[in-house]
Amino acid sequence: MQVDIHSGPAFAFGEIQLPPGGTVRVEAGAMGMTRGDVHITTSTQGGFLKGLRRSLGGESFFVNDFQSGSGGLVGVAAPLPGDMTMLRVEPNVPVMVQSGSWLASDATVDVDSKWGGGRSFFSGEGLILLRCSGYGDMLIASYGAIRSAVLGPQETLTLDTGHVVAFDATVQYAVRKAGSWKSTILGGEGLVTDFTGPGRVWLQTRSTADLIQWLTAHLPQPRNNG
Repeated sequence: MQVDIHSGPAFAFGEIQLPPGGTVRVEAGAMGMTRGDVHITTSTQGGFLKGLRRSLGGESFFVNDFQSGSGGLVGVAAPLPGDMTMLRVEPNVPVMVQSGSWLASDATVDVDSKWGGGRSFFSGEGLILLRCSGYGDMLIASYGAIRSAVLGPQETLTLDTGHVVAFDATVQYAVRKAGSWKSTILGGEGLVTDFTGPGRVWLQTRSTADLIQWLTAHLPQPRNNG
């Protein structure tokens, strides 16, 4: 998948070049533009029930396949300001992606939205974890900038759950409180995840959960006229 990323890192916009006969799979609603000979097909990847389970988890269950007979271009954008990066999905090494970060991939990459680990991973924080397997390129997006790390065997990296973007399936993970219950409730740190290598981990420099909390605190509160 040939992608040119423009306007990053704050407002990244990905332009995907489709060769003659090429196809790219894109998250529903992520298309910002098309150019040339481009046609769209909307489907629930893997069948209706697979997509429905993802929908019940709070995410759009539709994906859009863009095809081109003679060549064209598809421009994609994430809903929040931030960066984009390309990563490679290798055979027999799935990549786990926070669902809000998956933007587009080759049609040879299977995005498994009915894998059951998402809810337990984020401990009820309302996010779904996608298992991306097969082979090919994948475009992921972040809120804020994207940073990556390569962990050696038994090397550990700890992230706030709101900063997780993606990680190789070879990386082991465990969710825990940031400290004591006092620190968790009063210190504002919440839950963290320990990642243990070997493998790659991608994180985002801003948290959507923190954004929601900030907006909630600054929104006008409804008046009680009773």
